Parts: sequence; structure tokens; C-alpha cells
Amino acid sequence: MNDTDTTTSTQYLTFTLGTEVFAVDIAKIREVLEFTSVTKVPRTPGFMCGVINLRGSVVPVVDMRQKFNMSRSEKSVNTCIIILEIAQDDGVVVMGALADSVREVMELEPGQIEPPPKIGMRLRADFLKGMGKQEGRFIMILDIDRLFSVEELSSVQNAAS
Repeated sequence: MNDTDTTTSTQYLTFTLGTEVFAVDIAKIREVLEFTSVTKVPRTPGFMCGVINLRGSVVPVVDMRQKFNMSRSEKSVNTCIIILEIAQDDGVVVMGALADSVREVMELEPGQIEPPPKIGMRLRADFLKGMGKQEGRFIMILDIDRLFSVEELSSVQNAAS
């Protein structure tokens, strides 16, 4: 968390991957779509599903389970694509993130968020803004701008071109 975030609460969209619950700052979310057909693109990273047509724009879609070294997503009635805006040095990258389900938009005060643990995590701690708590359960709050490296975003953007 930044020092400037000490007094204001933030809204997060929560979603599931398997049994884990993740959250992304609502300011990074453009929209949530029902799962639609994804066009596969050859020679892309393993975590990339392909691309979708979003109102005439080509948007790359990433399987978040694969990104976190989990088993590949199984499509269900709850599977959805979260359209994200990821800040990059030269602008914003629009990308879809495949999630098992979307849960809710929740508000967390800074006091409800703890720093991520240093060990025992499935993902590197630098991808996390912190760990939120809700009803006795931890929610991993993703730092979506740091989740993908510049190289990964470039390969995803190139595939969409």
C-alpha cells in the first residue's frame, strides 16, 4: 500500500480461481463479460488463451489459472472474462482475464489489508498489494500493473495485432 492510501477505502472486484479468492482494484476494471469464444493465436505464451472481438477491438485474453501455475480453466456457466486496463510506461493495455467466477464488489479499509506474506505463496509476493480479510477468509489483492512483465504484455499485444 502507498502512504497516500492510509485513510481512504477502496473498492475491489473479487473473483475465484479454483478455491482461491482474488481481488482487483475496481478502477482497473473496464467491464465483466460472459465467457465467449476465444480465437487461439499460435506461438503465444502458455497462459494466453487467445483473442476476442470486443465491439470491433481485438482484446487478448489470459487464463489467470495458467498465469498462476494452476490447472487450466474448465469452462462453466460461471466462467467469465474480466476486461482490465493495465498501466504500462507508454500507455494502457486492455486485456481480458479468464476467471472461474466473479463474486462481488467489496470495499476494504486500509486497516483490513495486511502486507502479503514473504513465503508459502503460490504466487510471488510482488504481484500482491496485500491480503484482505472478509468473513474470516483471506483475499489476495492483486497489483495488476505488476502482474505481467513488460515482455509478457508485449507478446500479448503483438498477438492481438
